[in-house]
Amino acid sequence: MRTVYREHLDNFAHDLKIMSDTVRGIMTSATKALFEASLEDAEEALTAADSLKEIRERCEHRSMQLLARENPVATELRQVFTSIYIVEDFSRMGALAKHVANTARLRYPEEVVDKQLQSTVKEMAKMVDTMGELIHDQLISPDADLALEMNEIDDHVDELHRYLLSTVTGKDWEGSSRAAVDAALIGRFYERYADHCVNVGARIVYLVTGLSSEVYAQSRDETPTSEMEERLRNLEQYWRK
Repeated sequence: MRTVYREHLDNFAHDLKIMSDTVRGIMTSATKALFEASLEDAEEALTAADSLKEIRERCEHRSMQLLARENPVATELRQVFTSIYIVEDFSRMGALAKHVANTARLRYPEEVVDKQLQSTVKEMAKMVDTMGELIHDQLISPDADLALEMNEIDDHVDELHRYLLSTVTGKDWEGSSRAAVDAALIGRFYERYADHCVNVGARIVYLVTGLSSEVYAQSRDETPTSEMEERLRNLEQYWRK
């Protein structure tokens, strides 16, 4: 019976990887549509976004099955509940990527982002793609320390977003009002996407350690490495009870 339960957990984990890769692919296509005024890439992103609903529903069904089956141990419960939250983050990330694609399609064949802001938005897009790659790797081999790296990347995305907003609202802005609004919205989509990546990272930290990302980061910084490793081993033993 435990073997069957583990198989269901593994299938749930596999669906998370599929959802992660799908979301990243949607944002990649949406970004390409944005900067290349590509209607084809915009449509590709929107089609892929529609497929997320099926994956999400499958994940929700799996979670209900896992919770309704035999009594799961603490680590299994932690994996199920963590996965449920990650599915929700992926769903919202997909919606944000869809907004980027919709904007590109709406403005086609015109460019959405004003030339003086393209390098900023491209850097934001690059950062969120890096975060997507980190998530993919973390779902295969979870590591609390690597998951926390997304916080640093998110800080950079936030800085770029602030720069973008200060530019479009500054007295030296030479673009149109529509261009300013488009840039502000696009920047917001990428910034919120990055925030959800951080959420996923925090879920992974909890999955690995049983601690919130804030508590784990503080403990890691204040505790010698050998002592921290011992604490993590003790936590793992506790969660396996």
